[in-house]
This record gives sequence, C-alpha cells and structure tokens, in this order.
Amino acid sequence: MLQPGLMMDQPLLLSSVIEHAAAQYGDVEVVSRETHGPLFRYTYADCAKRARKLAHALGQLGLSGGSAVGSIAWNNHRHLEAYYAVSGSGMVMHTCNPRLHPQQLIYVINHAEDQVMLFDATFAPLIKGIASHCPKVKAWVCLADKANTPAIEGVANVLSYEELIAPHSEHFEWPQFDERSGAALCYTSGTTGNPKGALYSHRAIVLNALVGSTPGVLALSARETILPVVPMFHINAWCIPYGAPMVGARLVLPGPKLDGASLYELMESERVTVSAGVPTIWLALLHHVEANKLRFTTMRRTAVGGSAMPLSLIAKFADEYGVEVRHGWGMTETTAVATMSALMSKHDPLSAADKHAVVAKQGKAVFGVQIKVVDETGATLPRDGSSQGELMVRGQWIVSGYFKGESSPLQDGWFPTGDVATIDADGVMQIRDRAKDVIKTGGEWISSIDLENAAMGHPGVAMAAVIGVKHPKWDERPLLFIVRKPGQALEKDEILAFLAERVAKWWVPDDVVFVDSLPVGGTGKVQKADLRKQYGGVFS
Repeated sequence: MLQPGLMMDQPLLLSSVIEHAAAQYGDVEVVSRETHGPLFRYTYADCAKRARKLAHALGQLGLSGGSAVGSIAWNNHRHLEAYYAVSGSGMVMHTCNPRLHPQQLIYVINHAEDQVMLFDATFAPLIKGIASHCPKVKAWVCLADKANTPAIEGVANVLSYEELIAPHSEHFEWPQFDERSGAALCYTSGTTGNPKGALYSHRAIVLNALVGSTPGVLALSARETILPVVPMFHINAWCIPYGAPMVGARLVLPGPKLDGASLYELMESERVTVSAGVPTIWLALLHHVEANKLRFTTMRRTAVGGSAMPLSLIAKFADEYGVEVRHGWGMTETTAVATMSALMSKHDPLSAADKHAVVAKQGKAVFGVQIKVVDETGATLPRDGSSQGELMVRGQWIVSGYFKGESSPLQDGWFPTGDVATIDADGVMQIRDRAKDVIKTGGEWISSIDLENAAMGHPGVAMAAVIGVKHPKWDERPLLFIVRKPGQALEKDEILAFLAERVAKWWVPDDVVFVDSLPVGGTGKVQKADLRKQYGGVFS
C-alpha cells in the first residue's frame, strides 16, 4: 500500500503569485508605457494593492466566481492588474485579439459571455462598432483616468478605470478554490471557421510560469529586467506576466509603441536584459538598429516564438550584437511554452554557424510536456531527425478540449497540433511547416518555412513568404513573396539565382512577387490565407 505524503495541500492559484511578489519583491519596479504616451512606474506591491481594488470593483458591478471579463488592451500596468484581479477572484480573464475581424471579435465576446470589457483608448473606434452586438456586456471600462477616457457615441456605460477602482479598499481576501478552475480564456485566430476557446486553469498557468522561468527556458530571476513584446492578448503573453513577479524580475511593458525605434529606446533607457516576441518584431528592431548604426548596451537574451525565426536573423543577433536567441514553440492550446531551443555545454565546440543551426530548431520539450510525430495512420515515427509527420503533444498545460466544445480534439490522449515536424535522437523538435502550408509538387514535399528562411538570407530581403499555388502539371508549385529592404533594387532573377545555390532545384519558386508589405495578423504571423485568396490562380 502506498504511503500518503505528509505535506500541506495548498492550491496553485494566481492570487498567490501577486501576493508572493508583493511580500518578497514588493519594491521591484514595473515600468509601463501609457497608451497616451508617458512612462508610468510603480512596484509589485503597488500592483497587488490596485489588483485588490479592481477585485472589489468587479464584485460591485455584479460579477462573481465564474464570470468572464474581457480585455482589448496593450501590454500595460492596468492590464497586468486585471490579469490578477479577475482570475484571483475566481472569474475568467478573457484576453481578446483586437486584430480579429470585428465579426469574429463579436463572436468571441458573446461566446465567452463577457460581462465587463476592459479596453485601451486606442480601440475606442473598435468598441463603437461592436458594442451594440454584445448585449451581455454590462460596462465598457477604459484603462485610463477620466481625462484620457473618450466618450464613445452610442455606447452606454463607458467607465474610467481609475474612477472605477478609486473608492475601493486596498485590502481583499482572495477566495480559495480548486486550482483546476478556469483562470484565463484565449481564442485561436480562427483562420478556418469560428475561433475556438482555450480555457486555462490556475494550475496550468502557474506550472507553465514556473517551468518557463527555469534556466533552460527563459532563465528569469530577480537579476533580470524583462520586456515582453509579445502582446498580452496572445497566449497569456507566454506566461511572462506571471513568471516575472514569481521570481522578482523587473518588468517593462511597452504599451502601444512597438516599432523598432520605440522598442530600442525603451530597451536602452530601462536597461532591459531579456525580451520575448515574434520574428516580425525583431526584424523591425534590427532594421532600426542597422540603419542607425546602434548597439545593445544591456540586452543579452531574447526568446522568439509564434513563427520560425530565420537563420540569418539568429546569426545577426548573436554574431553582430551579442544577443543570445532562444527559439521556442507553443500555441494557444499549450497555454504558452511547450518546447525551447537553447544551447547546451555539448554544443560549445561547434562553429558559430552550427550553433545557429541548433537554435533555429524549436528545441526540446520542457518538463511537463511530451511530444511525438505520427504518420497518416497515427503510427509513431522514429526520432531520427528526418521522418516527418504531424506533431502531437500532451502534458500538464495542454488543452483537453475547447471551451463549450461539443467534442474533444484529442487522439488517444494526445493533441494534434496541425504542425509537420521531425524529432531527432536527442529529442530536438523542428517544425517543418504547418500541415496546410506544406507544398506538394510532383509527389514530393517542399517546406515553405525552409524556403522563406533561405530567402531571408539575402541581404536585400526584409521579409519573405512562400505559398503553394495550384499547378496544372505539378499539383502545386511554390510562389515567393518578397519585401525589399529600403533602398534595395533586388529583382526576380537575382533572388532565384541566390536560392538555386541553397535549395534543391525543384524547390526553386516558379515566380516571385515583390510587395510593399505582407499581411500580418495580431500574433505576428504572415496571413497566408490572404495571399492564397489573392494569388491562388496565378499558375492556372
């Protein structure tokens, strides 16, 4: 008979995270860019006090355990307070992606049954357009003081956040409940059909934040200053708003100014040491740094996810600017980080180029997550680094189903990701493509990601995207889209010749389209469905 452990049993709740930060790191600074421009500074102790005031205010509005509170907001201190006030009260924090189509946004607000919506003034025009279609929302709360809260024509009960919380006590008794209760809700981007909701538990978020802070993942500690550029409406901002206070890391929130110049200025002025974001953000930052012949004074490490980081970009950050890149993978359905690629001691003897090639993969599963790849029949494929199939994942913070979903997406207890991947003998996973983005030509497969990364290696290329286009003879052929760097006169023949030296002959795209910009979604990914819609018939 097994012996029971003689340990206290306390639930893993998000309220305990902010109270721990207030008690142990109460003087550690949180710096936040206000939506209207200036920087705001306070401490984790201040954040905890204001989260308690918001918890009181939400209760006064008639909300209770299980109620949903939505947000359409930037990364700022009031959004951070809401993260804790809502979930800590036993309610569900529903972070909405403002870049969803308005009809999709209306759908997710109604599907989640949001009773209060928190929004930044930037999104007032969006609120004006959707409010009448969201009948269950009792109040629209602008994350600002009264002076910076706009009147929105036709929208009733628009409140100022500061006026809402002002009369309430800084003392609040956080309720205790099952750690498996819902804490936060995030919907998929909804590229096909309606978006689907992932309802994260307190337990899942706390565990992911703990693992995400470890040395092999983000390596967060009280010695670091972290700037999460990844938006807080995207997969809990990779759990950084939980992990940073958990370990006492100084937190810098960029607000709405995410251009390269603004991010660089903030990194330098606030002496940021660690950051996290999607590749498109780092491309813009690097363009600014290169154009102005700048250097990073304190930045040592950045985590990249959301889409594949081009090898050329990894090399430039590491070799020219001394910034370590850690390449990870996760999705809405995995709460946040599931794998991470970071160099190990055994990689020390490798050349710089070989080290970058290691980092370019999505890495090893973090503790708490298991991964495998399977073929069309569901059979597990060998970990040989070449056998590719659909990536399957399971673990402590992987969804078991969708919010209000009628059926489980799981297959034999595993979640099918829709990503095509390989896993090598060391357990290192590499995403080869999204299943819908793999290009099948003449019975062979072409990775759009590998082609894009090869194109990004050209010094005249700012951004690249590849789609498969229907072809009368070869089933599909690759079509390449290029955004030139400013002042570059790159032409079709030059980029095709460049690729011919780096990929198989039959991989070389049939045509190149030069564009001023690529359609990018709210999570920083190129919207290939838009490209297919416009260019899907060019080879027919």
